[in-house]
Amino acid sequence: MKITPMFKNSIWFAWLMAVPVGIWVIYQVYPPPNMSIWEVIPFLVLMAVVASMPMVVNNTPIFLIQWVSLAVFLNYGIFIEMVLMQISVLILLMRLRVQKSDIYRFPLNSLMFFIVSLVSGLLFYALGGREGVDLAKNPYTYVLGTVYGISNYGVNTLFLLFLQAVIFKQKGQYFGKDFIWETVTTFITFPIGFVLYELYLSEMGHYSLLFVGIPFASLSIILSLYYSSGKVNQFLQNAAEIGHQLAERLKADEVLDLFVKKLIEMLPVDYAYILDVVEDKELKLIHKVEFGEVLEPIAEPLEKGKGISGLVWAGKKPMLFHSRKEWSHINSGYVPAGAESILGVPIVRNNQVVGVLVLAANKKRAFEKSQLMIVDILCSHFAIAVENARHHEKTKENSERCALTGLYNYRYFENRLTTEFEKLQLGQRELLSLILLDIDHFKSVNDTYGHQSGNEILIQLGERLRKKIGKIGTLARYGGEEFVILLPDMMKGDALKLAEQIRLLIADEAFILLQSMDEEGKQLHVNITASIGVATAPQDADDSLALIRHADRALYVGAKRSGRNRVAEYVK
Repeated sequence: MKITPMFKNSIWFAWLMAVPVGIWVIYQVYPPPNMSIWEVIPFLVLMAVVASMPMVVNNTPIFLIQWVSLAVFLNYGIFIEMVLMQISVLILLMRLRVQKSDIYRFPLNSLMFFIVSLVSGLLFYALGGREGVDLAKNPYTYVLGTVYGISNYGVNTLFLLFLQAVIFKQKGQYFGKDFIWETVTTFITFPIGFVLYELYLSEMGHYSLLFVGIPFASLSIILSLYYSSGKVNQFLQNAAEIGHQLAERLKADEVLDLFVKKLIEMLPVDYAYILDVVEDKELKLIHKVEFGEVLEPIAEPLEKGKGISGLVWAGKKPMLFHSRKEWSHINSGYVPAGAESILGVPIVRNNQVVGVLVLAANKKRAFEKSQLMIVDILCSHFAIAVENARHHEKTKENSERCALTGLYNYRYFENRLTTEFEKLQLGQRELLSLILLDIDHFKSVNDTYGHQSGNEILIQLGERLRKKIGKIGTLARYGGEEFVILLPDMMKGDALKLAEQIRLLIADEAFILLQSMDEEGKQLHVNITASIGVATAPQDADDSLALIRHADRALYVGAKRSGRNRVAEYVK
């Protein structure tokens, strides 16, 4: 959901009306005990350390500070706990490097934790609890402290669900992996708050902060490493699966589209670009995706060593930038001004850089080093998959093309005709016209000028027909000196007009025999003609074979027998 300026202003207004006033009221109603401010400083330092070490699960920071706030609350009351919590939230958001566009998160989180502290603290007092009580002498405080901790976590969770579902209108799973992690770690660390409070009341005093803080820091690091290793394993599994999917694609364009799509799904990518190395001279942009939309890849070519992509190409090593300050001195060329994080990876095949992948995001520190490793692996899969797809396409094209003219061959044409006829029978096509062309007296051309000259005429005729037909139909060499043209959704009258234009295109302009000379040493010009038959389905044929047969009948009976060099239509 895009946050509107009005909503951001509303958050600031709500914070201004609630938090400063609320803290002042709490100070008046529940004033802190008589103490020196230096007594609180060690707790503030501990909370600052905890706030600066959040675990990030599914891009959601887990704030394991409830156990410290419990000890502060039981010792100094709601006012001190509320103030220290506000400072801790500020430290957390600064640690997460909130961008200017998300600055509203400061008042939003401040307001949320103010409400959490207020509700859980007032509930504690309403049940008869009070701060500074020795737990050994009054075990009931354990119960009240537990109620305080549960209500603290519960209100926090409900507030987050409200923000996700109602304010931000986020869809999907609300109780996912990040929720499970936060719940488990909160209840694991919650008893530490009681231990810290009890040790602090004892003769240990502030030394208790060291005895409790150091083990917690170790636990936090262990949990972070555990989650990070699990995340890397998941990335590796995804990379392997994506590699298999890429290998299954038989078209280079499909491989490219799938590759970029999977990267965008897996990483926080706003912009994705793929550049191709052209003749080992320059990088040409061949694929461009911005905010999930595929755009026309228009950009000036980049030289080796120029720009981020050129540096990746020259160095043959990935590059990772966490903010714009790190790469602003480099001419990026096509990366938008709003981008912050950039990840560039060379696409290598046979130890040669054949392309460069560039991923960018508007958020600072959007990519991690572990993700760089995964993308590097995926680029290797991508390079192999593209090469295999191109080999398959080349082999398939060679099997479908006439080696002499470069036009489609008989086998391809029959498959295409069958497919188009199926569309006709399903109502996806209304008409299907077919033009069959045969060169008149072509044997005499071969006998007079030789088969090589005959081949030259076939090549030139194929080129003339290709330019004339363009994309309006499918052109193929049907065999020998015969050519066929399939015209979907073209009426018979229009097909006859086109056939007549083709006949004139052949008859009115001589063909040049490049490898034959006349007596004066000039290239020979040969005039030929062609006979053409036209048939249209469904009026002339009920199946594909009948359409070819009837066009062939029109060609030989209507055109050849009538004197050649003419167009004839099939007549029942």
